[in-house]
Amino acid sequence: MRLLLISNSTNPGEPYLDYPKENIRIFLGKKPVRTVFIPYAAVTFSYDDYELKVRDRFREIGHDIISIHHYTNPVSAVQNASAIVVGGGNTWALLRLLRENRLIDAVRRKVIKGTPYVGWSAGSNVACPTIRTTNDMPITEPSSFRAFSLIPFQINPHFLDANPAGHAGETREQRIEEFIEVNPDLWVAGLREGTMFLIEEDKIRLIGPRKARIFKKNHTPLELGENDDFGFLLK
Repeated sequence: MRLLLISNSTNPGEPYLDYPKENIRIFLGKKPVRTVFIPYAAVTFSYDDYELKVRDRFREIGHDIISIHHYTNPVSAVQNASAIVVGGGNTWALLRLLRENRLIDAVRRKVIKGTPYVGWSAGSNVACPTIRTTNDMPITEPSSFRAFSLIPFQINPHFLDANPAGHAGETREQRIEEFIEVNPDLWVAGLREGTMFLIEEDKIRLIGPRKARIFKKNHTPLELGENDDFGFLLK
């Protein structure tokens, strides 16, 4: 498998999808690729608008996209895709439509056979076994929390170390601690903004200027960077 799982699309003060565009370009290769884009996480804007925004950035780096909402048969679109790109937004809305369109198994089979997969934010969440480490409000109810299960661990994208000033609710770490208390066998990777995981075959590495924070029940949280070994997450 080849996966590029990005924490967030955009860093503060930068154009949309600007910081990871070179990583996406390298990941997809020198030959132009027209990818199938899955925009189902969009809620407050249209799929057409989402497609246009992502297409502009992909064309900048020599690639292209076509959104899956143009196809009458989404499963066939995935089966014939050269690469699959899943955008961010609301993870619950994304998963519900993935399941309703029977794309969970279709995408999983396609990616396991070697088709490149790029996701950011919600698109990274659905690469996990479930979406239970998303930060998003459950605005809709998918038939199951089960996602693509392309990796055996959970990702918490947009991971924050502390609450904003004046906020007295739980920290992100406290919420993840609740998750691992109930799910003691699962690793959770807190993926800070500006970073991503590159997974190729049985190798995984972190890309970006910030470390990832790794959690599991009865383990002291780990702070691991670009030069550290993340291989244990794939076991």
